[in-house]
Amino acid sequence: MERVMIIGAGGVGRVVFRKCAQHPEIFREILFASRTVSKCDAIVSEVPSPRSKITTAAVDADHVDELAALIDRYRPELVVNVALPYQDLSIMRACLKTGTHYIDTANYEHPDEAHFCYAPQWEMNDEFKKAGLTALLGCGFDPGMTNVYVAYARKHQFDRIDFVDIIDCNAGDHGYPFATNFNPEINIREVSAKGRYFEDGRWIETEPLEQKKIYDFPGGIGSRDIYLLYHEEMESLTKNYPEIRRMRFWMTFGQSYLTHLKVLENVGMTGIKPVLFEGHEIVPLQFLKALLPDPASLGPRTVGKTCIGCRFTGEKDGLPKNYYIYNICDHQEAYKEVGAQAVSYTTGVPAALAAKMLMTGVWKGAGVFNIEEFDPDPFMKEIGPWGLPWEETYPESAEF
Repeated sequence: MERVMIIGAGGVGRVVFRKCAQHPEIFREILFASRTVSKCDAIVSEVPSPRSKITTAAVDADHVDELAALIDRYRPELVVNVALPYQDLSIMRACLKTGTHYIDTANYEHPDEAHFCYAPQWEMNDEFKKAGLTALLGCGFDPGMTNVYVAYARKHQFDRIDFVDIIDCNAGDHGYPFATNFNPEINIREVSAKGRYFEDGRWIETEPLEQKKIYDFPGGIGSRDIYLLYHEEMESLTKNYPEIRRMRFWMTFGQSYLTHLKVLENVGMTGIKPVLFEGHEIVPLQFLKALLPDPASLGPRTVGKTCIGCRFTGEKDGLPKNYYIYNICDHQEAYKEVGAQAVSYTTGVPAALAAKMLMTGVWKGAGVFNIEEFDPDPFMKEIGPWGLPWEETYPESAEF
């Protein structure tokens, strides 16, 4: 394999393209496609004298036939989907139609319902298996890197994992009163939805941001408020590691963000149902997205760090054990390298490395997979040199 197609030219698409272009020995030919081809052209122009052969194209990822026609013309071995989660199914169907392997970074989400679920993608497993194709889901950071952390911990640190807490901190400051670090529609739908966590074989639902803790992050970040959310990697991890008794996901939010979000919710601006305005139907959240800063524009003004990792409690050699594995990423360092802030960087780098794993045959299989179903060791060996080094500690206490 040597030819890859990247769909989506937002912040994450920028990172995936830039990282792939850094490795022309693997990605000898790159097709970079988006609804707006000028976005692709602008990103490509930032790479002086690229050693990969690069082509750009316009495509509407909502339309299977249009996607399939472009894939047929270019004939990539692999499609990396960093478009919107709404478009996962159409891109997967186009890959099936053209005999092309597939990667994404986030599970499918229906545009008319704030519901995150792998089921529609998992249901395509038999089709991908019959076609002899690999569909690799959730290859960002969370989901993605966090899933690999769980697989790595289970392989090397534990005989049994009992509890997992995934903890995501963005301690960056972009200077705006209110902005989102990735697509506003996806971000706000995710945060305003009810929380869920897994415990003793069942899912327990909470009100949005109902559960809060204070966590002391490493790397000079310090204490931050963290809130319990539902996050998609828990769906596959609890399925693939049924021994896990409890799994939770936590994310940091500043008070200014939460105050703005509450006001926007109260006045109906986060709604996803169309409303009639001056004879036209508009979706409030989509209108709000048009007013907010483009997340891809935040890179030059965002300072600070992210810290994302997993805390574990379990058993090794008959003894209880606690383990914490995490990455710290600096916003400005990420921007210097690829022109994007750390939230985009931490999502895009694992996707690009996962593409390498498939392109080189290190990971292979027919069907629909989540990333934790492949051997974590070659990925963990390379993710540091690719830009996301990991650290590990052994906390004294299981609780925090």
